[in-house]
Amino acid sequence: MHLVSDNLSFGYPGRPVLSDVSLRVSARQRLAVVGENGSGKTTLLRLLAGEIDPSGGEVRRVGTVAVVAQELVVLPGQTVGDLVDEALADVRRTADELDRASAEFDHEGARLGELAEIMARVEHLAAWDAERRADVALTRLGACRDLTRPLETLSVGERFRVRLACRLAGRADLLLLDEPTNHLDREGIAFLTRELVEWGGGVVIVTHDRQLLDDVATAILDLDPSIDGRPVLYGQPGYLSYRFAKNQALHRWRQRYRAERKRAAQLAERLDQSYEGLSDEWRPPKGSNKHRRGTRARIHVKAADRLVEKLEAEAVEIPPPPPTLHFPDLPSMEPTWGAGDPVVEVRNPRVDGDDGRPPRLDLPGQRIVVPAAGRLLVTGANGAGKSTLLGALAGTVPLDRGYRTALSRARLGVVSQEGVHRTGSPTEDGHVPTGFDEYAALALDLLATGALDPSYVVPVAMLGVLSEEDLDRPVSELSVGQRRRFDLACALLAAPHVLLLDEPTNHLSIDLVDDLTQALRSTSAAVVVATHDRRMQDDLHDWPRLDL
Repeated sequence: MHLVSDNLSFGYPGRPVLSDVSLRVSARQRLAVVGENGSGKTTLLRLLAGEIDPSGGEVRRVGTVAVVAQELVVLPGQTVGDLVDEALADVRRTADELDRASAEFDHEGARLGELAEIMARVEHLAAWDAERRADVALTRLGACRDLTRPLETLSVGERFRVRLACRLAGRADLLLLDEPTNHLDREGIAFLTRELVEWGGGVVIVTHDRQLLDDVATAILDLDPSIDGRPVLYGQPGYLSYRFAKNQALHRWRQRYRAERKRAAQLAERLDQSYEGLSDEWRPPKGSNKHRRGTRARIHVKAADRLVEKLEAEAVEIPPPPPTLHFPDLPSMEPTWGAGDPVVEVRNPRVDGDDGRPPRLDLPGQRIVVPAAGRLLVTGANGAGKSTLLGALAGTVPLDRGYRTALSRARLGVVSQEGVHRTGSPTEDGHVPTGFDEYAALALDLLATGALDPSYVVPVAMLGVLSEEDLDRPVSELSVGQRRRFDLACALLAAPHVLLLDEPTNHLSIDLVDDLTQALRSTSAAVVVATHDRRMQDDLHDWPRLDL
C-alpha cells in the first residue's frame, strides 16, 4: 500500500474544508478526485503530500512522493534545468549509491541483500534512462527543452508543462496531480494518459477532464456534499458510470429534501391550527364554571406539545441539495442592427511574437466572423494562437496586420485562459473588498463607460456559481476553481451579445462543466470557445470549427 488516509479532516475556525476522508491507493491504482470548486480537492492533495497537517485523522505514505500542483511559484533566476535536477535528484542519488556500493563491494564479507536492494531500486527507477525520459517528456508535452531558459520568461502554461514533464520522468512511488490537463493540447494529453496508465506506483489525480476519467481512473472519489455529509467513493471506473450513479443519488436526495420540507410545512400548519384553537375555542357560555375554560386550555396545550414532540421525533434533518448553474437569458442583438451584420470580426490577422520570435498568430487572407447568435469552436496545439485569436476578437490584443471591427453597443463577455488577477487591495478604512464588492465595482466601471445597460445587469448571487458565503469573502481567499467561477460570473455581468471563452473548463468542477456545456449550446448569445477538452469538443462537434 503506497497511501492510506483514515478519517482525514481539515479546516479553519468556523469553516471546515474536509471531513472524514478515508482512502487507499496501492501500486497501479489511479484514484481520481472530483468535486465542486472549494470542496477541498487541492487541500486533500496537500494533506496527502504532507505539505500541511490535518486537524483530524492521519496519513501514511510509503516510498517517494511527487506533486504537480495547479500553481507554480517561480524563484528568481530559476531555470528549466533546475526543475529537471530537482525532479531527478532521487533517481541520480540512487544511481550514485549503486556506483559506490559496486566499487566498495567485497566478495567475501559483503552483504548481498543490501546490494540487491539497491539494484532493484535502480531497476524500478530505470535510472540509466532518466535523462532521456526527461527530454522525451518535455518534447511530447510541448515544453521548453532549453535547460538554461529562466522560468520567468515562460508563460504559466509553459512552466506547468516543464514541471509536469519533470515529475513524469522522476518515476515516484506516489504521483499526486492537480488538474494536469489544464495546459496540455490533445497530443500532450495523449502522452500523459499513456504515462499514467503505465505508471508503476500509485496515482491520485484531481481532474475535471471527463475523458481522462474514462481513460485513466480505476476509482472516483467525489468530495461534493452528499446526503449524509460524507465523501462518496465510486468504485466502478468510467465517467458515465459515475455520472449515472451520482445523478441517481442526487435524485433521491432532492426527493427526500422535498418530502421533509413538506413535512415541516405540515408541522407548522398543524401547530398553528392547534394554538389557534387554544385562543379561539373553549369559550364557555357566560355564567358557567369559571375554571372550565382554563382546564380545557391546559389539556389543549399538552396535546399540542405532544404533537410537536411526535412530529419532531419523526423528522429527519436533510441538508439542501447543491445548487445548479442558472445561466442568464442573454440577448443576441440590438434593435438597430441588421440581421446579417457580423457582431465582431477580424480580417487578415497577424500578431508578431516577442523578441524576434515567430508570430503568435498569422492567418493571411482569412476572415473570422462572429454573427449574432453564431457559434465557433477554435482548436489547435499549444502555441498555435488560440488565445491570441480570442484576444484579437475581444480587442485586447492589438493586430500588427489586418483589422478588427465590431458593431456599436456590442457587449462582449470574456473569460481568458489565465484569468483576471484580482489583488483585492484594502480600502482606506482597512476593508478588504469581497466578491460582492468587486462585482459591484466592475458593474459601476462598465456603467461609467457605457458598456453596461442597467436593465441587463445580471446579479451574481442568481447565477449559482458561488454561494453567498463565498461571495462575502475576499476573492484572493477563494480557491483557484472558485476564482475561475468568479471570472465566469464577471463575464456574464453585462448580459453580453458575444461570449469569448478560452479553455472554459480549466479549474471548473465536472458538474459545472456539464451544466455550462448545455448552457452554451442553448444560449441566444454568440459563443466562441477555444478548448483542448476532448469531451467538450465532442459535445460541440456540430459547431463551425477553426483548427489552427
